[in-house]
Amino acid sequence: MHAVLHALSIAGSMTWEITWALILGFALSAVVQAVVRKSTVVSLLGDDRPRTLAIAAGLGAASSSCSYAAVALARSLFRKGANFTAAMAFEIASTNLVVELGVILALLMGWQFTAAEFVGGPIMIVLLAVLFRLTLRDKLLRTAREQAEHGVAGSMEGHAAMDMSVHREGSFARRLFSREGFTSTSHVFVMEWAAILRDLVVGLLIAGAIAAWVPDSFWRTFFFDGHPLAAKLWGPIVGPLVAIASFVCSIGNVPLAVVLWKGGISFGGVVAFIFADLLILPILNIYRKYYGAKTAAFLLGTFYLAMVIAGYIVEFAFGGLGLIPDQADAKIPMEGVSWNYTTWLNIAFLLLAAVLLVRFLRTGGPSMLRMMGGSPDTGHDHTGHLQHGQQAGDAQGGHHH
Repeated sequence: MHAVLHALSIAGSMTWEITWALILGFALSAVVQAVVRKSTVVSLLGDDRPRTLAIAAGLGAASSSCSYAAVALARSLFRKGANFTAAMAFEIASTNLVVELGVILALLMGWQFTAAEFVGGPIMIVLLAVLFRLTLRDKLLRTAREQAEHGVAGSMEGHAAMDMSVHREGSFARRLFSREGFTSTSHVFVMEWAAILRDLVVGLLIAGAIAAWVPDSFWRTFFFDGHPLAAKLWGPIVGPLVAIASFVCSIGNVPLAVVLWKGGISFGGVVAFIFADLLILPILNIYRKYYGAKTAAFLLGTFYLAMVIAGYIVEFAFGGLGLIPDQADAKIPMEGVSWNYTTWLNIAFLLLAAVLLVRFLRTGGPSMLRMMGGSPDTGHDHTGHLQHGQQAGDAQGGHHH
């Protein structure tokens, strides 16, 4: 019983540390998604030139989402005509180059990890583009496209298919500050939370359990702690493998990264581990449904290789600049709740979340939430589906999709 409580208290402390950052990240992402239309995104991702990939990464970073939604969204962009490489760049950026991930890494691990994440992400996208150029055959791409056209459901399909942006004309600010803008932002915000909640909770619980129950000596041996070069070479190779086995997606894997870092995994190993949320077993299974088994194997191989190399580049670049923090300083948040800036920020952002939640509930949000897991082909245009849910909202000045 004591061991279980210890694990839960660590999970609780971590949750408290990161709550405001999560709300901030999802609120910013909701604003972007409320104002930028999906059709605009597709039209910008037509090829795999460097400029296009940079745009894909920027759009991905702005529309942060859980790994499942990111993967579903990348396929929906690919089906609508986006270039495959650009769609994958978008997918990587929307789970790994997002505000909330950066803030949470800084809070739990140190700003150096945030910097490594934002340096390593673009490196991984560049490596992947090169690998795709060298190894992606037209035949495989054709098979992938045929399979994608079947529209087999993965996870979070309805969520990815919905375009919840505001359809009125006018400047960015005018669309955002309109009533529709407020409603749309609240809908995206709650959907993002619904999409990520399970993984976040699982991630925090797994991290709490591992921190409480697995002795540091096990990790030290496993990561070759005490053999500097071997540890540096082993970290990026084994980091993604631990991630693949741990099943935890997107932000849920940061708490586990804290535990691994304290246990002695190398700096580059942490970076490779965090990127590997797009290779966890459930997601590999979704790639198989989306693009066929061969393409899934191809993605596993190329993504893995790109992560490992990005891990090495970050390891040696940051090491050379003396930016790698001391592992001995690593600590797992245990102090729980006390009156400090975290508490004030949490109160402020929880109030913001409450305002958005109330708006969501009053404008037909729940009927939309039920469609979120739905099949990818029902959500393209919600006008018909959601009319009834909107009637109540319209009476209070709601909006049409």
